[in-house]
Amino acid sequence: MSRKINSQVISDSYASKKPSPKNIIDNFEETNIRNNEDILKLYSINIFSEKKYKVYFIFKRTFDFLFSLFLLILFSPLWLSVFILIKIESPGSVIYKQKRIGKNGKEFELYKFRSMIDDAEKYTGPIWAIENDLRITKFGSIIRKFGIDEMPQLINVLKGEMSLIGPRPERPFFIEKFEKIIPLYTHRYKVLPGITGLAQIKHKYDSNIEDVIKKLQYDLCYINNLSFKLDIIISLTTIYIITTGKGKF
Repeated sequence: MSRKINSQVISDSYASKKPSPKNIIDNFEETNIRNNEDILKLYSINIFSEKKYKVYFIFKRTFDFLFSLFLLILFSPLWLSVFILIKIESPGSVIYKQKRIGKNGKEFELYKFRSMIDDAEKYTGPIWAIENDLRITKFGSIIRKFGIDEMPQLINVLKGEMSLIGPRPERPFFIEKFEKIIPLYTHRYKVLPGITGLAQIKHKYDSNIEDVIKKLQYDLCYINNLSFKLDIIISLTTIYIITTGKGKF
């Protein structure tokens, strides 16, 4: 663990290639981040004990269930309208299902309103969405901007697979890469993944390895400082982001 991280080296290793999430993922191993002492120090956290937060998790789970059910019922006319508009604009299923990794590394199916063309990764394989992504439909860009595409995940919350607030669940394809090269990445699995979270409101959408590392830092900060106060701050900030349309591209 003697070699220090050099962000310029990471950038230069991809400078000769067209910047694409898939290229970055495929070449992660070249950065040798696993053996970096600075990264290990940066992400060092206390040993997490779920028993310590027993009352917190009981209350949070109760609130997650009741509030998710309330939102699904209250905005049912909106969900129906979105359903119809997606169906009219492009062929394919309205609800998009994708395998993600949740608490304790358990795999589950995450639900989203489809915001891209049907079977968007048929020819590319698993890749991140990028700015001005041609796969995103016109209506899809609108619901992504306001976070409406994520709302079917309220069903995941009802099923106990997700929480309203927590680290964002990632896909197995990317996690397989991340676990090999990013120290403490598996610590994200200590709590239920969330629809929103500290990393989601503090940092932009993933497009490179630096984004993944920065968001991991926020995730671990959240896990190491669980509190109702922090959840309230994240919730209010999320509401602001949604209502102002400052969401992801």
